[in-house]
Amino acid sequence: MKSLTKHLWFNTPHRRDYINITGEVEQLVRQSGVKEGLCLVNAMHITAGVHINDDESGLIQDIDDWLEQLAPHEPVSKYRHNTGEDNADAHIKRSIMGREVVVAITDGKLDFGPWEQIFYAEFDGKRKKRVMVKIIGE
Repeated sequence: MKSLTKHLWFNTPHRRDYINITGEVEQLVRQSGVKEGLCLVNAMHITAGVHINDDESGLIQDIDDWLEQLAPHEPVSKYRHNTGEDNADAHIKRSIMGREVVVAITDGKLDFGPWEQIFYAEFDGKRKKRVMVKIIGE
């Protein structure tokens, strides 16, 4: 069995950002040499997530607006977690969006449905964070 583990690093300029990382993950799949297997993409910070969806700007903004309605950043005083930090909303957004995705690898390529792309979702940016990509298979 082959395996490859790599980390992608992000330091976004905004508090919330959504970055399409599909190309970077596809490159790692090619690098791994795995033809049949699985690819795990995992946000390694509690205020960031990874998800799969369509790379369409209106949808991305709709998701961001929806998350902000569910767990608004302001007023920070409404959250019990905000004792020295102001990121309680980011923890909640991450819980909603998820920590990781797993994508099948078939014939050496990520086996997506139509329009599927992998996104890194940052909910408390402006600091360095990482995503782990782990590929296993034959």
